[in-house]
Amino acid sequence: MGHYKSNLRDIEFNLFEVLGRDQLYGTGPFAEMDVETAKDVLAELARMAENELAESFADADRNPPVFDPKTHTAPVPESFKKSYQAFMDAEYWRLGLPEEIGGTTAPRSLIWSYAELVLGANPAVWMYTSGPAFAGILYEEGTEEQKKIAAIMVDKQWGSTMVLTEPDAGSDVGAGRTKAVKQDDGTWHIEGVKRFITSGEHDMSENIIHYVLARPEGAGPGTKGLSLFMVPKYEFDFETGELGTRNGVYATNVEHKMGLKASNTCEMTFGDGLPAKGWLIGEKHDGIRQMFRIIEFARMMVGTKAIATLSTGYLNALEYAKERVQGPDLAQFMDKSAPKVTITHHPDVRRSLMTQKAYAEGMRALVLYTASVQDAIQVAEAGGEDATRLHGLNDLLLPIVKGYGSEKSYEQLAQSLQTFGGSGYLQEYPIEQYIRDAKIDTLYEGTTAIQGQDYFFRKIVRDQGQAMTALSEEIKKFLAEATGGEELAAARDQLATAAVDLEAIVGAMLTDLSATEQDVRSIYKVGLNTTRLLLASGDVVIGYLLLRGAGVAAEKLSGASAKDAAFYAGKVAAAKFFAANVLPGVGTARSLAESVDLTLMDLPEDSF
Repeated sequence: MGHYKSNLRDIEFNLFEVLGRDQLYGTGPFAEMDVETAKDVLAELARMAENELAESFADADRNPPVFDPKTHTAPVPESFKKSYQAFMDAEYWRLGLPEEIGGTTAPRSLIWSYAELVLGANPAVWMYTSGPAFAGILYEEGTEEQKKIAAIMVDKQWGSTMVLTEPDAGSDVGAGRTKAVKQDDGTWHIEGVKRFITSGEHDMSENIIHYVLARPEGAGPGTKGLSLFMVPKYEFDFETGELGTRNGVYATNVEHKMGLKASNTCEMTFGDGLPAKGWLIGEKHDGIRQMFRIIEFARMMVGTKAIATLSTGYLNALEYAKERVQGPDLAQFMDKSAPKVTITHHPDVRRSLMTQKAYAEGMRALVLYTASVQDAIQVAEAGGEDATRLHGLNDLLLPIVKGYGSEKSYEQLAQSLQTFGGSGYLQEYPIEQYIRDAKIDTLYEGTTAIQGQDYFFRKIVRDQGQAMTALSEEIKKFLAEATGGEELAAARDQLATAAVDLEAIVGAMLTDLSATEQDVRSIYKVGLNTTRLLLASGDVVIGYLLLRGAGVAAEKLSGASAKDAAFYAGKVAAAKFFAANVLPGVGTARSLAESVDLTLMDLPEDSF
């Protein structure tokens, strides 16, 4: 057994007791994936995650890949290769791929459930296996010839990357200067330098396909002028996949990072001395929309990774707390002869553990709730129905999954470490690596500040509040049904109050946005509140989902076995704890949002 502790019981609780996936699996487009098959998949992946995948977690951190500037290579450690190959050999990555390229149609809720297991055990494994998933996007976006290439990518298990960021542009993707020059043979030569490219170079697949945003010569400025190109590490025969000559794209550096060291984060240089041949994806200049399909997948992955890490961090801390004997029970503090107790008897340790549990289980519910919306999109589109409303809800939830999920997971992992005391700071336990590996989650695929701006401006204002209103109505309907009875009455009241406070924050921000017509500086007030809104929204959605699960648990408690009774009691306790201890903070956020002014923006820069 490795460091990783899965929570398969809670995954299945969300899927089959709360979200009703048992009514969906085995039907319609998911006819081949019934409940028993799905449970078998999850059980085997949980076993693999706790063993083969987890085995190289620490070793690859202590002995990370080393970049060789002469050969532009960065081989991964042998231990990690074994973990990676174990996952690839199992071929569960075929779930969710188009059947035409060797995939199996599967619900998104199942895919993100098993993703949690892989990402919690060894996140770099998931990242290096992006090739098939990105091949699926090439199949859906590409020309007929490129669809064949997608099948080759899957068959040969080639790697892939998403290539956006440039050293000077950073998160301002539209400021990118990498250019694409059209050639007489229909190909393009890509010229420029990109930075922070995950899996840009490694030795676990014979070829790597780079999906590169570049600006064709003569194209306009900003994101609208960008196109998406397929740039292979090695040129290859488009019919057979046989490799040809080396293409002019090279790793020119691998970053030395705080954590997640097994995952090569590369500087990639295109067209320096040797042309970097690229092919326009789909033969249409629609790069930012095409790339956003990958970005949205990546943002869901980041949130799932963060939440998976918190879950195993909490479970490791809980195990330690149940065994660590230290000090007498606080109620016997005057009795010098009182026996020592495990630290789970101490009030503040219990407070910390329940906080970790509530966030870990609440955010798992968030990921799987979002994935269930994606299931509904799949069903609607398979039936030729309009999925616009569902897409809007999914779009609204993604910044919460990524931004809130990553921030709160990192914050609570510090509590996991605190449970261990000084031992948590040592490498004998995995928490210190969890924290280092998880910090990146708040930064890549858009920092939390970017998620907050995206959430307000794109997912609420541009949507005219339709998705937010739909989610609000869902919460109100749940509250009206009084699920959980008197046991959860106080918690439901706390959720209702927080939901009203959240609506008030949005209202204040919309008022400030409207005021820009008279004073453009009012936009600063909005900017000072976007992250606050994102985090408050996360609190309300988590509070709702915890209570929804608690309502189910409360109804099942009376006839449950001893083991299930403990599980269900924990669900009720976590929901009530979160409602009482976290949701009141939304009221504080409302007060701050409604009183925000321009004092901070008026402060001279020299005063910072």
